[in-house]
Order: sequence, then C-alpha cells, then structure tokens
Amino acid sequence: MSGSVRVLLLLLALDSVAPEGVPGREGGNVLFIMADDLRPVLGCYGDSLVKSPNIDQLASKSQVFLNAYAQQAVCAPSRTSMLTSRRPDTTRLYDFNSYWRVHAGNYSTMPQYFKSKGYFTMSVGKIFHPGVSSNHTDDYPYSWSVPAYHPPSNLYENEKMCKGKDKQLHANLLCAVNVTEQPGGTLPDIENADEAVRLLRSRANSSAPFFLAVGFYKPHIPFRIPQEYLSLYPIEKMSLAPDPDVPKRLPPVAYAPWTDLRKREDVSDLNVSFPYGPIPKDIQLGIRQHYYAAVSYMDRQVGRLLSALDELGLADSTQVVFLSDHGWSLGEHGEWAKYSNFDVVTRVPLIFYVPGVTSHPDSSGTSTFPFIDVFDKAEFSFTNHKEIKRMVELVDIFPTVSALAGLRVPKPCIGISLQEELCTEGDNLAHTFRHRERGENAEAIAFSQYPRPADTPQNNSDLPSLEEIKIMGYSLRCWDYRYTLWLGFNPKTFEANVTDVHAGELYMFASDPGQDNNIYNDSEHSMIIRKMASLSHTVTLQTRLKLQLLYFTAGMKTR
Repeated sequence: MSGSVRVLLLLLALDSVAPEGVPGREGGNVLFIMADDLRPVLGCYGDSLVKSPNIDQLASKSQVFLNAYAQQAVCAPSRTSMLTSRRPDTTRLYDFNSYWRVHAGNYSTMPQYFKSKGYFTMSVGKIFHPGVSSNHTDDYPYSWSVPAYHPPSNLYENEKMCKGKDKQLHANLLCAVNVTEQPGGTLPDIENADEAVRLLRSRANSSAPFFLAVGFYKPHIPFRIPQEYLSLYPIEKMSLAPDPDVPKRLPPVAYAPWTDLRKREDVSDLNVSFPYGPIPKDIQLGIRQHYYAAVSYMDRQVGRLLSALDELGLADSTQVVFLSDHGWSLGEHGEWAKYSNFDVVTRVPLIFYVPGVTSHPDSSGTSTFPFIDVFDKAEFSFTNHKEIKRMVELVDIFPTVSALAGLRVPKPCIGISLQEELCTEGDNLAHTFRHRERGENAEAIAFSQYPRPADTPQNNSDLPSLEEIKIMGYSLRCWDYRYTLWLGFNPKTFEANVTDVHAGELYMFASDPGQDNNIYNDSEHSMIIRKMASLSHTVTLQTRLKLQLLYFTAGMKTR
C-alpha cells in the first residue's frame, strides 16, 4: 500500500470518529447568545482598547476557544451551517436565496434537536438569517416552540435615521443617535435584551428545560448605536489597521470590494474608487471608533441578560454559549467588511460557561454575573477560566452543546450526507472541558470557503447569487499557516473542479501574522495538484485539502 493511500485511509477514519464527550448536567438549560459581525475584539481575547466587561466576566467563568472559525464569512450561510452542523457545500447555501430543507436536505437543527428532547425552544433577534434562507419563519415550527421574536425597531435599521452634518436624516454607515429621538424611543438590541429577560422570567419556574437563543444585531452595520458610546473611544486614541494597504501579491479573486459600505450615503459621498479605494484616513478612524462603540453597546445588553439569569437563580443550571457568526475587516488588507477567507473575518469569539464544569457555585452567595456598567470609571480585570488554543469550527457547536447538556451526540456524517436528517460534520469538543490541552494544536484544522463570480473584483463579488458563482475559494487554517485554493465551481452541480486552480494563497504565521505576504507562487504546487486530481470523487473536498496540507508540509520539511 502506498504512503499516500495510507494517509488517505487514516484521514477518512479520523473523519468518521467523534471524540468522546463529557456531559454536564443532564437536562440543564441553554442560553445561546450570538453577536453579528463580531471579530474577537474583546478584552478576554487580548484587546486592550475595547471595553467589554460583561463578556469578559463571562469568560472568567468559562472555557474560551481562542481559535474558532466560521465556515463562510457571511450571515446566512454561516448561521445555517452552524445551526445544522453541516458545511456550506452540504447546505448548498452560499447566498441568501434558498432554504436548505427544500434546496439540499431536511437537516435537523440544533434547537430542533433540543426541542425533540423535551426542551422549550425560543428565538429572540437574529439567530437564523431572516427571509428565504429560513423559510420566512426562522425555521418555525421545526426549530422553535413558539414563533421567533424580532424587535419592531429593526424595521428602521436601514432607513434614513442618521442625522448628518447638514442636520438632515440619512442612511449612513456612521449613525450614532439620540435613542429618545428614535422610533419608539429604543433600538433593536435594547428590545432584544428586554424580550430575552422577559422570556427568562417566564421560564424560571418551569419544570421543562429551555433553550433560549438570543441574537444581537451589533456590531453589524449600520452603526446605529446610542451616541454616548462614542465617548468611550475618543477619536484621537484610535489608530489605523496595522496593514491598511491591499497586499501586492494578493490574487484579485481574493479581494472583497466592500460594496455594502459603498451604498451608505456618507461613504457614497466620498466617491472612493472601485474596487481598491482607499477610504480617507479620518473616515477609517471613524469607522473603527464606531465599531468598537457598537461592541461596548452590545456588551451592555449581554450584561443585562446574564445578570437576569443570575437574579432568577438560573445561573447554576444553565449552560451559556457566546459566539459570533463571523468577523469583520477594520481596514486590514484595504478591506472593510467580511466576504473573504482572512482570519479577521473567519475567526470568531467562542465562549462556553458550563455550571459545575467551568465554574462552581459560590457558597458565599456572591452573584455569578453581576451587571457591569461599561461607563463605570473603575477598571475591571478578568482572567479567562480556561483557554483552548487548538483550531475549532462553528460546525463543532451543535455536537458540543448537545454533549454538555447530557444529550446523545448526533452521529458523524459519513461521506455525502444529503439524505441524513441528523448527523454532524463537526467535532464534539466536550472532552476538552475535562482534559488539559496536550499537543492538539498542530493537528487541528479549520475550513472556510467563499464564492466569487469572477477572477477580478466585480460589483457582485461580495455577495454573488448561486447562479453567478464561478469560483470557490477553499481555505484551510492550521496552526502554522493559512492555505487557500480558488477553484472553478459549477453552481448547478455544487462541485468544485480540483484541477481548475484560478489562484492560490499561502501565509506563514511565524513571519507573517497579518497574512500580508502571499508566498503561494514561491512553492512548487504542481505535484500537490496532480495528487488531488487522482483522488476518488467520493472523498470530501475537506479531506482532499487535508491531504494537500500533508503533502505540502512534507515538502516544506524536506527543503
């Protein structure tokens, strides 16, 4: 048997085995908190500028995954992938225009699974992406015991609500507002926190466990946030991205031209050249200021939710998960959005609080999650309870939350799983809560992907519809480097042509942590491509990329 075949069989075997889980309290509640477009700019992830005391306090009693990655850096595909534990090539959702149960397969979701086990499941705010991709119902009644809640004030989110320098109202990107002047005197995330607290109170004395998912809208654009949060980040203390220029060796197909920002009135008025810009430096600083302010505004709502959990006596019986659907570029590589495979848009915060596992009740009666006002002048310092450095993925969440709740973990999906209603393409990470991390980092791999309509930036490059997709960028993130291939893609068969390589990217983190120097063309890849082409078409593309990684690593070691 050849060495390459032995490696292939080993990888297939590893893909079919789920790690043994260590459950938490059987039947415990789940509070699932999701931010939108939040990269790990949090104190618990080492950001010294941000003020995020409530999330940091949660992390101090939790297990924090430092290297968690989304499967596609755009809302609907990422959320559908995470909630079904299937990758975008299985959900066949790369845009916003299809419902997986009709378009791909009748896959069970995480809240649906908990509902089937006797949980009362509830959705507040943005969990599934609303619209066609969740059947205009947020997947009710499959996933939820009651219809999902959406805040009324969200209807105004993209309207002319932002007062400009001319004192008129505009649909701007930068949109710090006086909340009392907004419709209803409120904002969507304030309403989300209000409703979530109400639901917690309604379930506090119920005999049935609950699964409450709360999706906050911020820091997603537009930055329609209470104006007082800007005072936390004086513009003179803001700095530009460390790498604000488009990398010289970046393949044009890899660039995201941030067309959604260009449509905002204040950005449109700048007449920034397409596709590479750049945005004037003073506006760059303003965008970064508003993003950070939006994070602190969202942190306050999380604090309200956690303190209510505490006050109701539910903190000792409720697993809390905090995450984001993907990140957001703040000027790195000359980009201002998501829509790519770089770490700044694929890496996300992922925090698990498991009572009795990551934290134990305090006999002194001290609150578990006292509310912390972000405007408090006191300095708050928290240390993460436990940090996990290995690469993990959002598809890992479904099996992990199930295991920690004491439920049977869905079986691994084998091969092409379009007919399997309940299986997982992720790993059960529950064993990491009981065991010290040992040498797992080098072997762990995270996959992301992004579609493009052409080899060069177009007006629809950020969000091509399915029929417009011509190229798919498959990206593999390991401990040492990120490796991406842009492959020809057939949107009718949902297949990538592994021999039709349009471009490649390779970034070595030891010398290039910002992923600014693409050395793909510095290495010989023809042998790798030939090996990939010879593999059976029944092998998943993720497995092929794993093989590429092994071949490439072997080549690097022999140089």
